[in-house]
Amino acid sequence: MQYNISEKLVNMKPSAIREIFKSLTDPEIIAFAAGNPAPESFPSEKLAELASDIFTNRSSQALQYGITEGYLLLREQVTSRLETRFGIKREGNGVMMVSGGQQGIELTCKVMCNEGDVVLTEDPSFIGALNAFRSNGAKTVGVEMEDDGINVEKLKTAIDNNPRAKILYLIPTFHNPAGTTMSLEKRRAVYEICREKGLLIIEDNPYGELRFAGEDIPTIKSFDDAGIVVYCGSFSKILSAGMRVGFLSAPEAVFQKIVVAKQVEDVHTNQFFQMLCADFITKYGLDEHIAGVSELYRSKCELMLGELDKNMPECVKYTRPEGGLFIWLTLPDHICLNDFVKEALAKKVAVVPGTAFSPEESEISHSFRVTYSTPSCEQIVRGVKIISDIIKEMM
Repeated sequence: MQYNISEKLVNMKPSAIREIFKSLTDPEIIAFAAGNPAPESFPSEKLAELASDIFTNRSSQALQYGITEGYLLLREQVTSRLETRFGIKREGNGVMMVSGGQQGIELTCKVMCNEGDVVLTEDPSFIGALNAFRSNGAKTVGVEMEDDGINVEKLKTAIDNNPRAKILYLIPTFHNPAGTTMSLEKRRAVYEICREKGLLIIEDNPYGELRFAGEDIPTIKSFDDAGIVVYCGSFSKILSAGMRVGFLSAPEAVFQKIVVAKQVEDVHTNQFFQMLCADFITKYGLDEHIAGVSELYRSKCELMLGELDKNMPECVKYTRPEGGLFIWLTLPDHICLNDFVKEALAKKVAVVPGTAFSPEESEISHSFRVTYSTPSCEQIVRGVKIISDIIKEMM
């Protein structure tokens, strides 16, 4: 039978990162590609104890349908933390539990964008978000980044050149894939531009709690007095990625439509895992646990940066993150990125090519992403030496 795939999906390709994951079943592969949290960061014993209590004493609630907006106790905990930790107001905003931060991004696009509308993003940007926008018929247009965030002047130009622009998608803190953080000055400037031009901002912040250097910078949502920011967060990087429990805070009018859109998709987020998150917060809190995870990533990041400083040719540029999971490396123009990625994989090191993060699918990239979260310390040292030697040979 010949299948006529929908126009929204016919030209979409699988996530390059998900495809690379298939190679990671080889135990000899050094997984610099995966964006997974470190397995040792999972509080397995505490979660097992809490899970046992849920199934012993509240199994009917855990196994039953829940409300679309989410498990009430967890919503209240998240709402309180957003206010006290991130300065995000309760008034005028609804808070919903979603199936990972990814769903919050996708639902917002579904609610706001018609076929052919434009979503502006940083260039590079998170592949999961790019595919979410494309799957809803939106066109993604990238705006060049600088060391302290998106280029403000080029953002203005992109808005003027794209009259159907509806959304600006940003990862201001510990950017994926770049590892950089947007300055407060730029956050305020970008907010004012979007307010003036009538664009909704999606502020994606799955890594913001994982700071191990520098000072916290206020979220864009914290100074949103015009109701133009949808804030997406997640427990994936701070508690467990496999739970698929995320959350969003959105202006009330947008929030109500997101509720309807979620009812169509999955009715509600996994009830048991929402209860497990809530019980963990009630009994253990999050601050001490997150501090331990951040310290783990600090030591791994310092190790990787130290090895890059020691081994990498000076012509290779790389970011120096203050938190999160990623480092972004840029090769000299004369080195073919695809050849480098293939050679690294042949020598058992998996990295993600920058083309996977390009808003313009035909764009050429000379950069690649690595992570220090999942590899062991020994793998970090060995893996950096391998990719450094490959680059030196290719030069």
